[in-house]
Amino acid sequence: MTPKILEKIKEVEATRGVKVLLAVESGSRAWGFASPDSDYDIRFIYRHQKDWYLSPWDKDETIEFMTEDDLDGSGWDLRKTFHLLLKSNAALLSWFYSPIVYKADEKFVELFRPLADDCFSPVAVSYHYLSMSKKYLEACRSNEVKLKSYFYCLRTTLTGKWIIEKGTVPPVLFSDLLVLKDDKTRRKIEELVVLKATKGESYYHPNDWELFDFLEKTIAENEEKSKGLSGGKADKGEMERVFREILSL
Repeated sequence: MTPKILEKIKEVEATRGVKVLLAVESGSRAWGFASPDSDYDIRFIYRHQKDWYLSPWDKDETIEFMTEDDLDGSGWDLRKTFHLLLKSNAALLSWFYSPIVYKADEKFVELFRPLADDCFSPVAVSYHYLSMSKKYLEACRSNEVKLKSYFYCLRTTLTGKWIIEKGTVPPVLFSDLLVLKDDKTRRKIEELVVLKATKGESYYHPNDWELFDFLEKTIAENEEKSKGLSGGKADKGEMERVFREILSL
């Protein structure tokens, strides 16, 4: 699918008059537990020409598309990207650190990475994933659960655990989050990863209540420990300087 994705990115650039600075895979394919029928979730950051940013009027800062061959695309303009970065937006950070990259302007990545690291707020991102994991946990509180929901709960819970224990931007790849002392729990999760690769998105699986208890306990611990996390170290002056430099790329 990569050639089709790259062709679609070129089409977006040509029809919308923008330059795509970074285009990556998001969702289950980037996380490493895609189902056979998973969509391709393409996420991208783009910029317009300089004059576009000199207008006094509000403008659309998002580009979206959906193709017949399961390409689900969504992109943010550079200015919107910087506003979200200042807030340590969890989705934006996951885009930037995605292990599947379709297109990347090397200079943009070089300029943006220090800002992403400095703006990362452990407390803000932790609470984002805590909220999601609590929601997904309730969806898993039954004897049979949609395996997709189970993995969403696992990913958000383990991401929150990572932030509390490591204090760094969490990895996107699910396997990198499996740094568990409990070998039995880790093996159970790894077996589910193998199973998910063979099942469709709508597949329901018998609940493993021991694993559910692990999730419930970990989420409760995440909630308690998140209270003591620090914020980001954003430098708005440096962000403005980098913003202007990126507009010249």
